[in-house]
Amino acid sequence: MSRTPIRAALAVVIRDGATLLVRRRNRPDAGLWGFPGGKLELGEDPQAAAIRELREETGLRARALQPLGQFDITHVAPGYRLHAVLCDAASGDPVAADDAEDAAFFPLGAVISGALLASRDVDRLALRAALRSR
Repeated sequence: MSRTPIRAALAVVIRDGATLLVRRRNRPDAGLWGFPGGKLELGEDPQAAAIRELREETGLRARALQPLGQFDITHVAPGYRLHAVLCDAASGDPVAADDAEDAAFFPLGAVISGALLASRDVDRLALRAALRSR
């Protein structure tokens, strides 16, 4: 019996040299910092899901700019695929909501240095986004 693949999207926002992250409330990454994101709804594309999740978890509104890549995260579940989406520099201050305990912009250097207790590959994805957003 084959499992239905799980698809999710991440909203990667870089603003003024800082990266937006949320601290997860729920498993599998409870307590870790990561990008706002979640599962795609039926018929939803990754860009729309990233924008929706960004709004739900932080209150920020943005536009999807470009895909940053797809990542299989089999350590979470078989067939789990993340679609990372670079989003525009949303205005306003993030306010944690939904399954986010906290939300804040962090200097890119702190994110890529591993100074934060973050989900897997957050540092690499933040660097990729920063290079593409120039």
